[in-house]
Amino acid sequence: MFIQIDFESEQALYLQIHHQIVEGIAQGFLKSGDSLPSVRRLAAELEINLQTIAKAYSLLQNEGFIKAHRREGFRVRPHEEMYATAEYHQNLTEALRPLVAEALCRGLSEKDLLSHCQQLFAAFESKEDSP
Repeated sequence: MFIQIDFESEQALYLQIHHQIVEGIAQGFLKSGDSLPSVRRLAAELEINLQTIAKAYSLLQNEGFIKAHRREGFRVRPHEEMYATAEYHQNLTEALRPLVAEALCRGLSEKDLLSHCQQLFAAFESKEDSP
């Protein structure tokens, strides 16, 4: 699996796992229907607590990125089932608010901030197009 844990980071381990799996889906490394490692296997690979993996998977499941199957474990949800709800739009606004405020405080223009966003979008889209 492509997950790299930074034990020195201030970001919680379960969030590092969550973010990297979402990025893997966005970049096309993880495709609709792909299996994720079991909680036990991923915990062993990353050498972290089972509960940390379970918390990341639970968050991913609650957000609609993965589905749990009794016999098959966790799988990436089909992309057509992942859509932006009103709740997602609200959460997005709440997450972007401090980033935009900080960018303004640091002297970035709207154009600069949008340019950064466009570059990130392009990077994710180019990964999706790769074989």
